[in-house]
Order: sequence, then structure tokens, then C-alpha cells
Amino acid sequence: MKTKTCCLIAACLMWASAAAAQQTETIRLTIASSHPPVIPWVAAMKNTVVAKTNNALAAKGSKYRIEWNEAYGGVLYNFENTIEAIEQGITDFGWVGTLWEPAKMPLQNIMFATPFTNDDPKINVKVMDELMAKSPHFRKEWEDQNAVYFSATTSDSYQLFTKFPVNKLEDLKGKKILAAGAVGTWIDALGATFVNSGIPAFYNALQTGVGDGVVLIPSGAVPIKLHEVAPYVTYVNFGAVTFGAFAANKKKWDSLPQEVRDVMLPIAKEYAAENISIVLDRETKGLERMKADGAKISTLPAAERKRWADFMPNLAKVWVDDTAKKGLPAKQLMQDYMTAMRAAGAKPARNWDKDL
Repeated sequence: MKTKTCCLIAACLMWASAAAAQQTETIRLTIASSHPPVIPWVAAMKNTVVAKTNNALAAKGSKYRIEWNEAYGGVLYNFENTIEAIEQGITDFGWVGTLWEPAKMPLQNIMFATPFTNDDPKINVKVMDELMAKSPHFRKEWEDQNAVYFSATTSDSYQLFTKFPVNKLEDLKGKKILAAGAVGTWIDALGATFVNSGIPAFYNALQTGVGDGVVLIPSGAVPIKLHEVAPYVTYVNFGAVTFGAFAANKKKWDSLPQEVRDVMLPIAKEYAAENISIVLDRETKGLERMKADGAKISTLPAAERKRWADFMPNLAKVWVDDTAKKGLPAKQLMQDYMTAMRAAGAKPARNWDKDL
């Protein structure tokens, strides 16, 4: 009798397991990036939404499971087409580099118009999330691109990687300096030539003589071993910025079952915190690695840094004038942003909202 009971229990368990398997519905989604997963803002996607969604769905007793098609490193599109890839549904979820979209998404690039404002990534995300929550103008930039914004990508502070030593601003005159999109305005006024490019192309560009240096964040530079071809690393501390976000194609997002969206939304918003954690950890370890590899690390003298900030034209006013042409209250948005930064603890080397 005992044997029959055991067999019956085993059969019931097998039936229950098979029934549960039959009830599970698989949703296939693509998550992609123009950059490889060794880069912090791509790793953050894997560590949050990809790693946690199915466990969270199971914990909620949901019948749904996600089958992720992970397409990183430019498999589907390059760094110049990140928002188009989301907009057109080339990928369902992905990292968007708004720094390459100063014309299309100027509000997302507001921090590039205010260098030397803040070095703390946590302040960046706090302020950007506040702006996204309070300002319909900030939200509309994503809505217009058929995109759902989840959380911001923030950097560590931008620094200078060159083939030559830099001790004063004049050392950059006549040099070709590579950077991404909106960073170009930090360079042009110094008599250097700005070359628009992205992380995947930086190493070869310096190696082949296309450029003499790069303005980049250490957390992005160290994984691609940029210091091998640009061994002079000058800590200018231009500031940390938000330069993109984790987002989804709106049509795809809206098509997902409500219970799936309810589970995924808080996980997607964890992206920013994970990105910050990776960035801060890699910033510290990256400096140690560059030193160990023989990079020549220096800090731009404080007087030269202040001179650089003051030497620039009023980039915030340029941003305001250009953005106002799109029918946006650009001056008020800049003032709101700088006020929020100072309230959050930032100590700008230059108050960009003055003389607008």
C-alpha cells in the first residue's frame, strides 16, 4: 500500500510539473547595444533586466517567461543609430546614447552644455530623474522617438587621454581630439580639432593617426585599453554627465501583458543604480590598472582647469539659444536644471545659468 501511495504521489507531481510547463508562455524579446557588455552601461542591462526578470516573474506566480535575444557590441546597429534602433523596433530594449543626438534630443544633453559642474554620478541621476518626472518637455523627447525611458546612464568624470603630455591649454592647440557628439564643444574653443567618434572606434583611430587624443571617462577607456595608445592620462575633471538611458520601443512595451510590465518596470529602473555601482568601482580600479600598466597619470593644475572653464564660451547660452528655436522654454529649463544641481549638492566651477 505504501508503495502504491508513493507511486501515486510521484505521478501527481509529474503531472503537476508537466501542467505547469504547458501553462508557461514564452515571450521573445531582443535587448541590444552598440557597445559590448564589458562597458558599464551595457553590463548594467545584463545585471538587472536580463538577470532578474524571469526570477521575478516566477516569484509572482506569473505564467510568462522572457526569452532574451542579447545582441551587444554593434551586432544590430552602430553607435550613431541607438535611438533609431529603438524607434524603429530593430531592438525591443536597449541602451540609447543621447550624446550623439544633440539636435534631436537637446534636453537629454543639457549636462554637456555645463561642464565642470559636478563629478558625482549619484547627483546626476537624481537630478535627471527629477527633470524627467516634473517636465513634460523632457519626457516628450522620448515619446517623440517612440521610446519608453526607464533610467539614466551616468558616467564618471570625463578625462583626457593623449599621445603627448598636457600641462597647459596651449598643449592642445592644433591637435586632433576625438570625442562623442556633444563633447566637441569642450574642445573647439582651445584651437584643437574635434573629431566625432565613439568608443568602439577610439583605439584604432589613435593607433592609425586619425586622432592625437580622446576625451573620455576612465570607466569606458580602461576596458578598451585606451591608455596603450594614449599613455598620457590627464585628470581634467570635466565632470560626470548623464549621456543616455536604458529604454524600450514603446509599441513593444505597450504590447506586453500588464503583469509582465508590472514586474519589469522596477527592475528596469534599477538600471541606473547598477550603472553607478559599476562606474564607481571601475573608476577606482581603472586608475590602479592604468598606473600598473605604465600610463603617465597627471592632474591638470587647478589654475589651468579654472582657466579652461572660464575660457569656454557660455555653452549654456548657446544651448539655450539653439534649443529655444525648437519652441522650448530653454532658458527656464537651464535655470531649473542648474538650481536642481546646486540643491542636490553640486558645486559648479562656473554658474552656467548666469548671463543667459
